[in-house]
Amino acid sequence: MSELPDIPSPCLGICRIDADTRQCVGCLRTAREIARWPYADNEERFAIVQALRERRRARGQTSAADSRHRRRARTGS
Repeated sequence: MSELPDIPSPCLGICRIDADTRQCVGCLRTAREIARWPYADNEERFAIVQALRERRRARGQTSAADSRHRRRARTGS
């Protein structure tokens, strides 16, 4: 994967783990993802953010970032 810019924490400041889903009710990260975040490289952080995007979609929740057009990586020369 190409070099990624620093990825900020997806924390929303609503830090409570739901007993049923085992996910934070604010950012939807699991306890493991929250614990890993400070030590994760950008590739792992990107994977977590992508998983959060899918969780929001599955719940019918979206953010402005979810709707933003993504540029495809350039291939070849």
